Amino acid sequence: MSDRRSAQWYGGDDRNSYIHRAWMRRGLPADAFDGRPHIAIANTASDLTPCNAHLDEVGRSVADGIHRAGGIALNLPVVSIGETQVRPTAMLWRNMAAMAIEEMLRANPIDGVVLLGGCDKTIPALLMAASSVDLPAVVVPGGPMLTGTFRGVPLGCGTDVWKLSEEVRAGTLSADEFQRSESSMIRSRGHCNTMGTASTMGLLAEVLGMTLPGIAGTPAPDSRLLEAAHATGVLAVDLVEQDRRPSAVMTRASFHNAIVALAALGGSTNAVVHLLAIAGRLGVPLTQDDFDRIGAGVPLLADLQPAGRFLMEDLYRAGGLHAVLAEVQDLLDPAAVSVVGEPFVSVLDAARVYDREVIRPRADPLQMEAGIAVLHGNLAPDGALVKPAAATPALLQHRGPAVVFDSVEDLKERLDDPALEVTADSVLVLRGCGPKGYPGMPEVSNMPLPAKLLAEGVRDMVRICDGRMSGTAYGTVVLHVAPEAAAGGPLAKVRTGDMIVLDLENRRLDVDLPADEWAAREPSAEAARAYAAPARGWEKLYVDTVGQADTGADQSFLLGASGDKVSRESH
Repeated sequence: MSDRRSAQWYGGDDRNSYIHRAWMRRGLPADAFDGRPHIAIANTASDLTPCNAHLDEVGRSVADGIHRAGGIALNLPVVSIGETQVRPTAMLWRNMAAMAIEEMLRANPIDGVVLLGGCDKTIPALLMAASSVDLPAVVVPGGPMLTGTFRGVPLGCGTDVWKLSEEVRAGTLSADEFQRSESSMIRSRGHCNTMGTASTMGLLAEVLGMTLPGIAGTPAPDSRLLEAAHATGVLAVDLVEQDRRPSAVMTRASFHNAIVALAALGGSTNAVVHLLAIAGRLGVPLTQDDFDRIGAGVPLLADLQPAGRFLMEDLYRAGGLHAVLAEVQDLLDPAAVSVVGEPFVSVLDAARVYDREVIRPRADPLQMEAGIAVLHGNLAPDGALVKPAAATPALLQHRGPAVVFDSVEDLKERLDDPALEVTADSVLVLRGCGPKGYPGMPEVSNMPLPAKLLAEGVRDMVRICDGRMSGTAYGTVVLHVAPEAAAGGPLAKVRTGDMIVLDLENRRLDVDLPADEWAAREPSAEAARAYAAPARGWEKLYVDTVGQADTGADQSFLLGASGDKVSRESH
């Protein structure tokens, strides 16, 4: 028998190995247990995760590639999280999915794994799990959907939902027209076609080195995705042969490159919390401030919604990820490698740009400095984020009075009250939306604007929250405030009328109060009454052990890697 990991189950002639082999002899040839690598296909396909519903078909192409290369392909359905479907928020389940996937990869007789994901949390959860187990692994991103149109205009998933819904509230679009756009937006299989979190994490999986080069960003209905999935299956067998593991691929250099790519693409702020969590599993030193230090001066080159005009199908035809990164190759760390064993940057010399409207030249970027900015101050001792590429430039230096909401429910109840004292200069503050407070850090930071201001033509305001926002969202939104209010953060002490100062240039977020007065102020009792207090199940475990946004919001007991060894053999 081989010395492969799977041989620990199938090798030998005792009763246990007999049972392991016999129960798998359902069409497998006898030589399936004589040293051929067993490759799991960790498949997040689910009808309740609409963006991943096509992954069964992708998985079949992966399996064909595994078989062609002499391996044994094994479909392994794993926890799937439908971003648009699950309540209270998909982020509540990311760590649970990562934990469950980790345990199944470790518990089963497999030598390597192909990770199939698409929707926002699935690729992060898969990478977190694979990092902890550290078996040879490779990702197949499910890809974005094709561009839909409404009234002759392209629709960006998510981004145009926010825009159109605000137009309804402003009285400039009828509810009937809004409903008609619903069937136009989702044109095909695949995840959101804007540079939201799903697109961002699919592309960054490649920048981290964890995909077949060139696959990321391939539209989900494109036949070339199935071709690349087949090639990934072949690659998975080679990864086992070479014993190339995630810890050898996702290095500090890889995360450096992911931060550069995040800025150049105008990617989602959610990538910060996901990359921090993945790095935490690998033991790679990465901090929230690294995103500002490495990415601040990177130009925005991809003219994609929500920061720009175009959509993911346009990026693919214009040259794709490699064409964008070729423009900033000098900012990348050449030490990073990919799963094929070659330097990541080695594929960039052949990249070409075919549409300079979609992928701007380095000398004429959409924005000169587009990285995620990290703010500190007496409102965010451990940091907060703002995405300048999605913000109104004039609002990035702002001073205004706070209008405070103690919960999402409080926001919904009072936001459109005609008696609400609010102006365009006000700063909307929403608390109780961090990992512990909600729980799960919902995408509510891009708060709707008050109806009376929308009617006046206001389309952006400074908004501050300890939650997240959709990667498809836009606006001058300060988010991921840490520590969150429910963890004792100072956001819990803000009162309506306090003067808030946002100073992007100096990376500051402060309430303008004397230090002694601010220190003596008690947190809001009303906010505390709204914080989550689950009594059982995953929600209780989550709230009791989850970390803050600035460290990736992972569970304290899941940090680091545990390897692929099972604790005990079966008897």
